[in-house]
Amino acid sequence: MPYVEGRLVYDADSHIHEPPGYAEEYADPAVRDRLREVLGSAHRPAYVDAAIAKQRDPEFRARDAEEILLRKNAVAVGAILKEDRPKALDLLGFSAQLVFTTTYLGSLRHLDVKGDLELAYGLARGHNRGMVDFCSIDRRLLPVCYVPFADIDRAAHCASEAIELGAAALMIASQPPRDHAPSHIGFDRVWAQAQEAGVPIVFHVGGDLPMDPVYKKNGLPPVPDFHGGDDNFTSVSYMAIPYAPMQTLATLIIDGVLDRFPTLKVGLIELGASWLPGLMRSMDSAAEAFRRNEERLQALSLLPSEFVRRQVRAAPYPHEDAGWIVENCGREVPMFSSDYPHVEGGRNPVKRFEASLQSCDDATREAFYSGNFADLMGPVLERVHAPAAV
Repeated sequence: MPYVEGRLVYDADSHIHEPPGYAEEYADPAVRDRLREVLGSAHRPAYVDAAIAKQRDPEFRARDAEEILLRKNAVAVGAILKEDRPKALDLLGFSAQLVFTTTYLGSLRHLDVKGDLELAYGLARGHNRGMVDFCSIDRRLLPVCYVPFADIDRAAHCASEAIELGAAALMIASQPPRDHAPSHIGFDRVWAQAQEAGVPIVFHVGGDLPMDPVYKKNGLPPVPDFHGGDDNFTSVSYMAIPYAPMQTLATLIIDGVLDRFPTLKVGLIELGASWLPGLMRSMDSAAEAFRRNEERLQALSLLPSEFVRRQVRAAPYPHEDAGWIVENCGREVPMFSSDYPHVEGGRNPVKRFEASLQSCDDATREAFYSGNFADLMGPVLERVHAPAAV
């Protein structure tokens, strides 16, 4: 019996748990060795072979159904081995998943922002090929490809390549590039391609600006994260997650990107959404305060908050009050995500979301679990529901 029954559910956030070196295998030969050297991926970590051994152990696999949301990271069903991912979807009961990288979230952003063009675009190209190949096993899996914004011309070419390859969404860093704003008019070539193809632009945690580590120097013992280390989020570093997405989204809206490309959709994934109502109100306040002096604000056809409702979709964390977000953003904005197979997604995301949506009507629940994702993805979902080839 699947985790979800009797309801159409699309998952806006899932991951593969590819081993270090995975994307490098798909990279162009000319840059492959340099990527391995810079990323330190010449040797496969022992945990990968241990996880694969578990996936091939009949006794371990006999408990797949009962432990589908209990196993996390590399030992989860379909986390590493693509041939197992369709079974994971069957057991979860989700009709489609956006699929993101795990291993390369930080590296893609770092090389992009650093501005090493050969490595940034070399890694992106390898990552994109690897993601599309993994997801090719099942059309319910929707691969997310990455477009570095370090160089305007290369970004347009990379977006074109990714769309041609089969990208279901184009991920960009929410942290700005080094030399120009993400709203630079040169990127209109990226937005135009995405809009024409019906492929959304998405931001994901890991592409943001990390918290300044000086905040950890408080004279107290170190605070462990979810995994027992200090590389993931704690309560204080969690607070910094939305800073870069807030600034970048506001800049894109105020500089007119969503106005010039009115059917372009933007997804905010694994960034939370409790901050979004405040941003919407703040942007409207900024528009009111500065409209007299700024022609860009005078030229906008809608209030900034109205662009959000029309074109932006966001995935709350399961611990957030999704009902409150619906009430303050509009029911057309929030959407379901599981973060499978990561720890942060929890062991029962539907139960947690249902608890905060209990005051919402059926139409709002339907929008949350499927409708808003369908609006974000547009024609991409035709891949999922198209008749099977004979």
